[in-house]
Amino acid sequence: MEFDLFKAAEERMHAGVAAAMHEYDPDFLARMLPLMERYTSWFDAEVRGLDRLPPKEEGPFLLVGNHSGGALTPDTSAFFCAWYRERGLDDPFVGLAFNLAFALEPMARFFQRLGEVPASMDNAEAALAAGYPVLVYPGGDYDTFRPWSERNRIDFDGRKGFVRLALRQGVKVVPVVGHGGHETLIVLSRGDRIAARMGLDRLNTKIFPFAAGPFGITPAMIGPQLPLPAKITVEVGDPIDWNLLDLGPDSVDDDEIVQECYDEVVETMQAMLDALAAEHPSPLAEGVASKLRAAARWRSNGSADT
Repeated sequence: MEFDLFKAAEERMHAGVAAAMHEYDPDFLARMLPLMERYTSWFDAEVRGLDRLPPKEEGPFLLVGNHSGGALTPDTSAFFCAWYRERGLDDPFVGLAFNLAFALEPMARFFQRLGEVPASMDNAEAALAAGYPVLVYPGGDYDTFRPWSERNRIDFDGRKGFVRLALRQGVKVVPVVGHGGHETLIVLSRGDRIAARMGLDRLNTKIFPFAAGPFGITPAMIGPQLPLPAKITVEVGDPIDWNLLDLGPDSVDDDEIVQECYDEVVETMQAMLDALAAEHPSPLAEGVASKLRAAARWRSNGSADT
């Protein structure tokens, strides 16, 4: 029975990915943004450095982020809202989303209308060729479900496809570093061994993580989640332009160059994350304190009204 269930999910995922197209709908997004803003307000989300983004006139670029907070990805929502507040609905970016999200048609349709597509090299290259900036999280689910002890670590699991993509397309890489999202969900383990025994690689994942939260210890991908109100800060870094080093499409075949470029991005983002962690050493405590102050103000105002 277990394998039959996985087979059905695998078939749905592949069918959804094959059918998915970029269908950005600005009217739909305009209706969704207030809801997303309300969601990110739970985390007192702050996005900084948007002025470092290349202007639209310079053409497409690759946004490279770290991923935190489990399946509800509050850091992504915060950046999403900030981008469209700053640049407007007529300057969309394309997000590369987890393929399993396209297994169910309603969910696939939702993501597509927001301007997201299944994560693949073909989709990324097509989006850049069409002139869209592209947001990629190289670490994917491996990164977003890293254990609590690694919450302040950039971990792409050695995945260098984004480097080859940027070199091949000749686009700048813009770091987008989130902090605090990994305190909205206390991940205990990625569950690598369990995932291997269950054969979850068929669903494009090698993890079956467990997390602690208000509902106890639950499977983090499928269990109930109520994100904790940790303070989230997202920082956009200065663009990295490998064209200035005369690194063109031919460089993708040089493993040493690809490794050096990968190391540059990871080290840059780790330094940014270290700075954010020093600025906000306890995002969860900071967020809880903020909520308590808001509750005290609400009670005070209520007493004054009576």
